[in-house]
Amino acid sequence: MAKQKIVIKVQMASDRCRSRAMALVAATGGVDSVALAGDGKDQVVVVGEGVDSIKLTTALRKKLGGAELLQVGEDKKEEKKPAPAPAPAAVAAAAEYYSQLYYHHYPPPHLAGAVHDHRAVGYGGYSRADTCSIM
Repeated sequence: MAKQKIVIKVQMASDRCRSRAMALVAATGGVDSVALAGDGKDQVVVVGEGVDSIKLTTALRKKLGGAELLQVGEDKKEEKKPAPAPAPAAVAAAAEYYSQLYYHHYPPPHLAGAVHDHRAVGYGGYSRADTCSIM
């Protein structure tokens, strides 16, 4: 069974009425989420699976004095678009930039995974991972 979205307009004059309506709807079986909507926060939006909209509206009408069923439909979630992958030209330009900065046998630390001592690059170049054990 698919999730459904129910919108009920309820006569709510105060914050106490709103909290009573939210508590009543949240206690109903099968409800996943409850929210207030509308300009005057007078609409209760219920999302759930297997919720009886008629019984829910009747219960709100009995407890709060007035309720009107506005909409019952399938809950449609917005699909998020995946983030665009970096352009191949940008990756190639970055690789070219780093190949000009470093010696070819010493790749930048964030690309190679080795700890690189930048002070020694001008003096023959070494990395801490490749140090000689004799010294």
